[in-house]
Amino acid sequence: MNSIKNVPARVLSRRPGHSLEAEREQFDKTQAISISKAINTQEAPVKEKHARRIILGTHHEKGAFTFWSYAIGLPLPSSSILSWKFCHVLHKVLRDGHPNVLHDCQRYRSNIREIGDLWGHLHDRYGQLVSVYTRLLLTKISFHLKHPQFPAGLEVTDEVLEKAAGTDVNNIFQLTVEMFDYMDCELKLSESVFRQLNTAIAVSQMSSGQCRLAPLIQVIQDCSHLYHYTVKLMFKLHACLPADTLQGHRDRFHEQFHSLRNFFRRASDMLYFKRLIQIPRLPEGPPNFLRASALAEHIKPVVVIPEGAPEDEEPEHLIEIGTGTPAGEPVVVADLFEQTFGPPDGSMKDDRDLQIENLKRQVEMLHAELEKIKLEAQRYISQLKGQVDTLEAELEEQRKQKQKALVDNEQLRHELAQLRASQLQGEQNQGLREEAEKKASATEARYNKLKEKHSELINTHAKLLRKNADTAKQLTVTQQSQEEVARVKEQLAFQMEQVKRESELKLEEQSDQLEKLKRELEDKAGELVRVQEALSHTEQSGLELSSRLDALSEEKVVLSRAVQQREADLLAAQRLVQEKEAALSQEQQCSSQERGELQGQLADKELQERELQQRLLDEQFAVLWSTAVEAERILQDAVGKLDDPLHMRCTSSPDYLVSRAQAALDAVSALEKGHTQYLTSRSDASALVAALTQFSHLAADTIVNGSATSHLAPTDPADRLIDTCKECGAQALELMGQLQDQKAVQQAQPGLVRTPLQGILQLGQMLKPKSLDVRQEELGAMVDKEMAATSAAIEDAVQRIEDMMNQARHASSGVKLEVNERILNSCTDLMKAIRLLVTTSTSLQKEIVESGRGAATQQEFYAKNSRWTEGLISASKAVGWGATQLVESADKVVLHTGKYEELIVCSHEIAASTAQLVAASKVKANKHSPHLSRLQECSRTVNEMAANVVASTKSGQEQIEDRDTMDFSGLSLIKLKKQEMETQVRVLELEKTLEAERVRLGELRRQHYVLAGAVGTPSEEEPSQPPAAPHAGTSKKPPLAQKPSVAPRQDHQLNRKDGIYPAQLMNY
Repeated sequence: MNSIKNVPARVLSRRPGHSLEAEREQFDKTQAISISKAINTQEAPVKEKHARRIILGTHHEKGAFTFWSYAIGLPLPSSSILSWKFCHVLHKVLRDGHPNVLHDCQRYRSNIREIGDLWGHLHDRYGQLVSVYTRLLLTKISFHLKHPQFPAGLEVTDEVLEKAAGTDVNNIFQLTVEMFDYMDCELKLSESVFRQLNTAIAVSQMSSGQCRLAPLIQVIQDCSHLYHYTVKLMFKLHACLPADTLQGHRDRFHEQFHSLRNFFRRASDMLYFKRLIQIPRLPEGPPNFLRASALAEHIKPVVVIPEGAPEDEEPEHLIEIGTGTPAGEPVVVADLFEQTFGPPDGSMKDDRDLQIENLKRQVEMLHAELEKIKLEAQRYISQLKGQVDTLEAELEEQRKQKQKALVDNEQLRHELAQLRASQLQGEQNQGLREEAEKKASATEARYNKLKEKHSELINTHAKLLRKNADTAKQLTVTQQSQEEVARVKEQLAFQMEQVKRESELKLEEQSDQLEKLKRELEDKAGELVRVQEALSHTEQSGLELSSRLDALSEEKVVLSRAVQQREADLLAAQRLVQEKEAALSQEQQCSSQERGELQGQLADKELQERELQQRLLDEQFAVLWSTAVEAERILQDAVGKLDDPLHMRCTSSPDYLVSRAQAALDAVSALEKGHTQYLTSRSDASALVAALTQFSHLAADTIVNGSATSHLAPTDPADRLIDTCKECGAQALELMGQLQDQKAVQQAQPGLVRTPLQGILQLGQMLKPKSLDVRQEELGAMVDKEMAATSAAIEDAVQRIEDMMNQARHASSGVKLEVNERILNSCTDLMKAIRLLVTTSTSLQKEIVESGRGAATQQEFYAKNSRWTEGLISASKAVGWGATQLVESADKVVLHTGKYEELIVCSHEIAASTAQLVAASKVKANKHSPHLSRLQECSRTVNEMAANVVASTKSGQEQIEDRDTMDFSGLSLIKLKKQEMETQVRVLELEKTLEAERVRLGELRRQHYVLAGAVGTPSEEEPSQPPAAPHAGTSKKPPLAQKPSVAPRQDHQLNRKDGIYPAQLMNY
C-alpha cells in the first residue's frame, strides 16, 4: 500500500460526503481500534499515534464518552500490564484531551479506585505500580475539579496563579498544601518505577523497561509546573506570615525538592528520555524563602518535547491508495482529520484535489454496491427462511408419520386379536365334522374351507410381519434416544413373543387338524374299503378319494414348507432381537464409561475445591502476615522515636495522651474479638486485619504521644512513662511476631498489651494539670480584690510618676530635663489610659455578672464560670504588675541607673496585658453592649499611649547618647586593617551573644508557658453562652502545646479595631 504523508491543510479540513450515521460509525470504529491497540497486554510502551488518535477523538466529540464506553469493557482485573497501560492512556487524555474529559472521568472515579484497590492487595510488580498510579489520577481529578483555573495540563501564567491564590492567607496556605500533596503523588509514582528497574542504563532500551518508564514523561511535565507554582506560593506565604509558622512548609518543600532533583537527574541520564523529552536541571540548593530577593533568582523549569515522531514509530497514514487493485475496484478512505476540521476556505483545485474527488466518487460507488450486496443478502436470508420453514414442515410431517405408525401398530394388535378369534371359530367349525358316513362332498367342502382359511392365515401373518418390520424401521429412524431404543426393544420383544406364540399355536392347531384329518382319512379309508366291498359301483368314488388324498399330501408338504418358512422368519426375528440387545449393551457400556468419566471429573473438582480452600487459607494468612509486618514496622518506628534526639523537641498534653490510650484500649478489645473470629474460621481474616491495623496505629500514636508528654513532665513520672511506653511497644512487637507465624497464631494473647496501656492511661491522668488552689466560693471575692488591687497599683503608679516629675525638674535641666519630662508625661498618659480601661472593664464585668447570673448570686456565677474567672484574675494581675514595672523602669531611666530598653519592653508588656484583660472581658460580653464598645476604645487608647511611650523613649535616647566622630585620618593602612579585623571579631562576638540570648529568651518563654499551663485557658462552661469571636485572644498565656508562633508586633502594628493582638496558634 502507498500512503500520502504530506496532505495539504485544505485537504485535511474537508469533510467527506458521508451521512452523520456513517461518520459516527467510522469515528467509533477508529476509536475502538486505537483503544485496543494502545491498551493491550503486551509489555511495551503505548505508541504515540494511538494515544494521539484517542486525544483527537475527545476533541472531536468534546468529551470522553466514547473512550469510557470502550474502556469500561476492558478486562482490567485480569492483567496488571493492561491496567498499567490504561492508566497511562488516561493520564495522557486528562492532560491533552478536551476540558470536558475531566468531568467525564469524575463519573468513573469509583472504577479507577476499585482497580487500584484490587491490584494494591495483590503481590504483582505491575499491580503495585497500578495502585500508586490510580491514587495519582484520583488526586489529579480532585485537584482540577476543585480548582478549575488550573487546566489538566497545569500550564497557566503567573497572573492566573495570582488570581487563583487570591489575597486571603488561608486560601494560599490551603492551595500550597494541596499542591504539596499533588507533588507527593507524582514523586511516589516515579520512585516506585525506579525501584522496580535495574540501575543499569541499558534497561531503558528494553521494551519491559520502556513500558514502565513511558508514563514518567507526563510526570516530568506535571512536576515542572508544580515546582514552579509551589515556589511562587511559598514566597507569597513568607511575605504574609512569620517564618516560624511556615517551618513545616519549608521542611516539606526541601524534601520534595531533593526528591524531584534526584528524579530529574536519573531520568536525564537514561537514553530512553533523551530522544523523547528535554528535562530541565534544578539548582543545587532550594530557594531561600527567608530572603524575599531570592524570588528574582528563581528560574522557571521548562520541559521541551522535541517535534517529530520517534524513529521506532511508523508514520501515520492519513490516506491509503492501493497499487495492486484493479482500475474498477474502489478504495475506501477513512480520514479522521477531515471529520475533525471544517471545510476549506480556498476554491482553487490541484491534482490532489482531483484525486480526492475521484476517491469520493469511488466511495459513492462503493456505497451503491454495498446497498446491492445488502439487498442480495436480504433475498438470501428470505430464501434461507423459506428453507427453514420447509424443513420445519417436513419435520412436522415426520412427527405425524410417527404418530400414524403408532396408530398402525395399535391396529395390528387389534387385527391379531381378531385372528385369534377367527382361529377359535375355525376350531369350532372343525368339530362339526361328526359323521364320516356323510357325503364326501360335504367333507371336501369343509376341507376346502379349511384350506382357504389356512391360506388366509398365512397371508395375514405375512402382512403382519411386513407391517411389523416397517413399523420397527420407522421407530428406529425417528426414535434415537436411549429411552426410545429401550421402548422399541421392549415392543419388538413383546411382538416377537406374541408372533412366536401365535405361530406355535397355529402350528399346533394345524398339526392337530392334520392328525384329525389323518384319523378321519383312516376312518374314511376303512369305510371306503367296506363300502367298496359292499358297493362295487362306488369304485370311481374311491379313486376320487385317493386323488384327494394325494392332494392332501401335497398340501401337507406345502404346509410343512410354510412351517419351515415361519421358522426361518422366527430365526430372523431372533437375530434382530440379538442385534437390538447388542446395541443396548453397547449403549450401556457407553453410559457406564461416561459415568466413570463423570465420576473422575467429580473427583478432580473435589480436589480442585480442596486446593482452592487451602489457597484461600494461605491467602488470608498472607494478608494477615503482611498486615502484621506493616504493623510491626509502624510500632518499631514509634518505639524508635523514644530514643530519637530529634524527637526531644516534640511535646504533647496529658489530656491528648489519655484520649489516645483509651482509644488504644478499645482497639485491644476489638483485636481480641477479631483474633477469636479468625481462630474460629481461618478462611476470613478481615475482622482481625481491620482490628490489627487500627490497633497498630493507635498503639504507635499512644507511644509517640507518651514520649512527647514525658518531655514536659517531672523526672520521675517522665521516666516511668518512658518505661511503660517501652514495655507497651515490646508487648505489641511480640504480639506482631506471633501473628506472623502460622503455628504461633493460636497461642497469641492480645490481652497482654492491655496492662501497659492501662499504665500509660493512669500516668497520663496523673500528669493532668491541676486547677488553682483556690476554692470556688472565694473566686468572686478574688475578682473584686484583684480589680481593686490593680486600680490601686495604677493610682500609686500615677502618683509616683508625678513625684518623679517634680524630682526631675529640680535635679536636671536642659536636654535631659526635656527628655525626662517627655518620657514621664507619656508614662502619665499611659497610666491614665490604663486606669480608665480598668474602670471600664470593672463596669463591663458587673454587667456580665448581672446579665448572666439569673437567680443565682454573684459568687455562684463566678464559681460556675471558674475557668473564665481565673483568666480574669490572671489578666488583672498582669496589668497591675506591668504598671508597677513601668514606673520602676521610668524611675531608673530618670535617675540614669536604668536602660531605655527596659522602658520599651515594659510598654510592650503593658499593651499585651491590657489586650489580655480586654479579651478575657470580651469572652462573655454581649457584642452590642455599650461598655464593651467603650472598653475597646480604651484599649485602642492604651495602645496609642504605649506607642507614645516607646516613641518618646527612643527619641530621648537619641538626644542624650553622645556619638563620637569617627576620624581615621591619622591611621595607617596596617592599623586600619587591624581595627577592621578587631571590629569584625567584635561583630561576631555580638552576633553569637545575640543568638545565645535569643535561645535563652525562648527557653524562658517555654518555662513561662509551662507554668501558665497549670492554670489553663478559659473554656465555655455553659452551652447557652454565645461563642467567642474568632479574633478574641485567650485570658491567659497558652500552654506549651499551643505556643504562639507570632512575634510581638511593634507599636504601629497594633489592631486599630479592638486593641488586641491577633494570635495564631500552632501545635508542636
